[in-house]
Amino acid sequence: MLQPPVTIPIVFVSGMLSGLRARGEAGAVCIETALEDAGIAPALLEEAGARVTAEQYVALFALLMARMDDEALGFLSRRLRCGSFALMTRSTLGARTFEVALRRVAHTFSLLQDDLSLVLLREGPLAGFGLQLNHPPALHQNFLHELMLRVYWRLFAWLHGGRLVARRFDFGFALPPYADGYAKVFPGPLQFGQALSAVWFDASALDTPVHRDAQEMQAFLAASPANVILPRQAEQAVSARVRAVLQQHRPAWADLATAAGVLHMSLSTLQRHLATEGTSFQALKDQLRRDLAIVRLNTSTVPLAALAEELGFADSAAFQRAFKAWTGGAPGSYRRRREADSAGSDEEPAVQPLAAVTTSPARPASR
Repeated sequence: MLQPPVTIPIVFVSGMLSGLRARGEAGAVCIETALEDAGIAPALLEEAGARVTAEQYVALFALLMARMDDEALGFLSRRLRCGSFALMTRSTLGARTFEVALRRVAHTFSLLQDDLSLVLLREGPLAGFGLQLNHPPALHQNFLHELMLRVYWRLFAWLHGGRLVARRFDFGFALPPYADGYAKVFPGPLQFGQALSAVWFDASALDTPVHRDAQEMQAFLAASPANVILPRQAEQAVSARVRAVLQQHRPAWADLATAAGVLHMSLSTLQRHLATEGTSFQALKDQLRRDLAIVRLNTSTVPLAALAEELGFADSAAFQRAFKAWTGGAPGSYRRRREADSAGSDEEPAVQPLAAVTTSPARPASR
């Protein structure tokens, strides 16, 4: 089945680059060149509503890690050299329980870093892992908190067998203006301004046996960083199914009644599910059309008039008005630059998965 495309808000691209920018000349990587090599127009950083494709986002992350030899992208005082995340993941082989696996990851991380610690937490019926800040200067680096939680939540959910439910995500900083973008990344209730950044789950999960073997682990690592930094549509089940229906019925563009019928739901039931997930049918349709437009603009030379027709608009002018409302910019700014000059360039070295971190005091669980 053809999967709907995914795009990422430009604010997360800016966050990814913030550690490198903070290092200045010490970063030794040209940001503009990195963006262009990932297929991202540098000018998009100036457009608050701009978005990039999932492929561009992963490509930028991978090439920054490779060029910096740092899976923490310059956020930490000591580099997390490429292969660190793989080392932490492999340290869980043979762990009898989920708790043992978590403690092994935390211990391995402590051997590689001083700025931050991963700590196991307990709070009544909940358990979790938090990011304990050891050096205050990293306190306000939001992207570091976001990335660390996202990466290790995905790792731990995978170790648990893909059935671990996040009961809450805490963030050790105030509600940011771009928090609307969190819903697809952090699948659970969100709390800001907390003592430390952490993710919480049922404490009973700690006793769950771990069954991941070396072959499964190799497949997980091979799919990184995409499988740990991109939104997972399955975490918002009904929204994802509606997007899939819309994608499959193109170019006719199914209406609400058609989508409800395909999903074997009444109109009211479908609307209620979508409201629970913080969205609506029209919002999902517009988001899909926006994402399709961004992908097509980046990967083809399709005329705007033809693209407008593909997306169900009456004409090019209507499409361009909608696109500007979605992204704040014009479609033309997304046209991918020609890369004929890169045809003979050397390939980037293979990139291992990432790791990043941050926060403040917590209540570590007793060992």
